[in-house]
Amino acid sequence: MNDDTNPTAWERGVLERLLRDTLTEQRRARRWRIFFRLLSVLLVLLVLGLFRADVGVPQVASRHTALVQLNGIIAPGTDANADIIIESLRKAYDNAQVAGVVLRIDSPGGSPVQAGRINAEIRRLRTLHPKVPLYAVIDDICASGGYYVAVAADRIYADKASVVGSIGVLMNGFGFVDAMQKLGIERRLLTAGEHKGFLDPFSPQNPEDAEHARELLQAIHSQFIEVVKDGRGARLKDDPRLFSGLVWTGDQGIELGLVDALGDTDSVAREVFKADKVVDYTVRPAYFEKLIRSAGGEAASSLLDALSDGLRWR
Repeated sequence: MNDDTNPTAWERGVLERLLRDTLTEQRRARRWRIFFRLLSVLLVLLVLGLFRADVGVPQVASRHTALVQLNGIIAPGTDANADIIIESLRKAYDNAQVAGVVLRIDSPGGSPVQAGRINAEIRRLRTLHPKVPLYAVIDDICASGGYYVAVAADRIYADKASVVGSIGVLMNGFGFVDAMQKLGIERRLLTAGEHKGFLDPFSPQNPEDAEHARELLQAIHSQFIEVVKDGRGARLKDDPRLFSGLVWTGDQGIELGLVDALGDTDSVAREVFKADKVVDYTVRPAYFEKLIRSAGGEAASSLLDALSDGLRWR
């Protein structure tokens, strides 16, 4: 005989199903709210991203000095990548009222390919516009790939305390072989190609691979030296340390022929170009593009996962 105060198995089953359905509906509704909020944020950011900051570059009708800033590591995906710097330089040269261009550099270097592209474009633009000089002005540091870019300019200016040079190439990494042996970890590397595991940090170093790496670095270093000699010419002093990878101050750079004179953007504009007004032509990445880039691959991946989960909710 059933006790009225105790639900039967059938009643308990109905209650449990109702509770489960209610919770499922609540979770589904919450997830869809999150999904649509994310979608709304993405749409807003996308609209903002349609308006590039460089659209606001003023159409200056009077004689002035054009400024292009190269800040940070020269590499794809950074604000100092070749596409951005080249576009900025072209915009500056497109204005007939530009008396001269200042390429202000504050960079420790980066990709030799990206730096090479900028160097080549500077030389091309100088040939097309021989009456519009382009001077490089060094802020805190102009090393390695940064200097690779600077030597394409007509002249190079720096502060007496600027750091300049580092004409060299490096390839670095780590070796974990001994540590793995102590931990009892076995490396299993399968390759098709005798040297496909080239410089693998978890395998013993192959002397033949190491020698090939040194030859590779030497080849790129020789290209770097040739570019510097081509850009600086007879201004370079005959000093064996020039291409050793060392760096110097701006004052020392003048003595070695790496730098032409001391100066900054304002002094070059005022005293050399005789055009006090400085207009910044540096292209800024679209806000949305920059936000996604700075968020990094992991954050972008998480966002995509969240959106995918939203599409799978039923």
